[in-house]
Amino acid sequence: MNATNRMMKLGAFLWPFGHHVAAWRHPATPENAANDFQHYTELAQTAERGLFDMLFVADTTGLHATDPESLSRMSYVAWMEPITLMSALSAVTKRIGLACTASTSYDQPYLIARRFGSLDIISGGRAAWNLITTANPLEALNFGRDPHPDKDERYRRAREFAEVVKGLWESWDDDAFIRDKASGRFFDPEKLHILNHTGKYFSVRGPLNVARSKQGHPVMVQAGASEDGRELAAETAEVVFTAHQSMKSAQAFYADLKRRVAQHGRDPNHLKIMPGFFVTVGRTEAEAKDKFSRVQELIHPEVGVRLLSTFISFDLTGYPVDGPLPEIPESKVSASRRGLITEIARRDNLSIRQLYTHIAGGRGHFQFAGTPVQVADELQRWFENGAADGFNIMPPILPGGLSDFVDLVIPELQRRGLFRTAYEGATLRENLGLPWPALRREADLHRALQEAR
Repeated sequence: MNATNRMMKLGAFLWPFGHHVAAWRHPATPENAANDFQHYTELAQTAERGLFDMLFVADTTGLHATDPESLSRMSYVAWMEPITLMSALSAVTKRIGLACTASTSYDQPYLIARRFGSLDIISGGRAAWNLITTANPLEALNFGRDPHPDKDERYRRAREFAEVVKGLWESWDDDAFIRDKASGRFFDPEKLHILNHTGKYFSVRGPLNVARSKQGHPVMVQAGASEDGRELAAETAEVVFTAHQSMKSAQAFYADLKRRVAQHGRDPNHLKIMPGFFVTVGRTEAEAKDKFSRVQELIHPEVGVRLLSTFISFDLTGYPVDGPLPEIPESKVSASRRGLITEIARRDNLSIRQLYTHIAGGRGHFQFAGTPVQVADELQRWFENGAADGFNIMPPILPGGLSDFVDLVIPELQRRGLFRTAYEGATLRENLGLPWPALRREADLHRALQEAR
């Protein structure tokens, strides 16, 4: 049993067909998964049956190549916009959190605050915003911005963007709407706050024309692991999604980020660090390994090279797939995942083919195949040794991989006292154990905005 009564947090990271790059070719995945709302409904309800804290849907506003032929073997090229999807899923779920991605590079803080604030109200306080800065340079072409801003510029913009969004979410006091029919007063004007922000990137008067929700405002999620990403997370995030190949790496990241959170005057317990965990579950170890090898066999070399090129921000087309990874020049576009993958190649002396095969499932996240007991052992090892507050579970294929985890692993975690047997509350904050977001006084709010400029 869990001696500390500390409970593991779990996210269900949904990718249309599953997280393996060849999942769409697997006979057990639906042909039209990316555009089938009933498929997502089944996934959401399975995760909620398993008492997961949240669903998570990633997003990008562009493709990773301009040549249709080079994309023709990829499955992640057409999918539903995630805020719209999460709004619909809120109607077919009751307790599970709804987290999705929106970029600070190609949107406006007022619109992000309004959309996620509305999702939070629609869902009864279950929304979360995963803040990204967009590493894919081709997205710039969809917004009249070429070239794509470098990483330093994107993070400066993101820092101001995040503070403006949080400031807009504080436009109304929790009890601002008195709705006094006798006097005719709908809200108390002293409990409305005008932002009046003017900074380097944004000029936003406010107020936001969306009220506070049952959890105050959406949970803030962040995923950057670079120096800039860690600082942004320490300042703004309440949940961090991260990628690590080993427990040792995860422990170092965990300790560093918790230290940074404390330096920003925040309680480290109010940031939940949840590494990605690509897991294949079988009733026996042989069955688990066979499941994984069967989907590995479906990787097309062109897809493998394209996937690897995307993650290291360097086009490997034309290089011999059985040769070594070439010297990769420094990139100002993306750093953390690129560094992780190139380190794996150098450490294990992998060819291009071996490297793309290695990342085809977890894409740089930790990969594991085993029995329910073995999977639970590994999760417990990370959880109890300062590497994680929980995990973002990445099934190889969907829906089967998620059902396997819910039916086989969740009961084992519950038996060990590591995971809930019932939801603690109705909102995402309550279930994650995060505090109610108190409204900042005007002086504190404007100081935070000044520091973000």
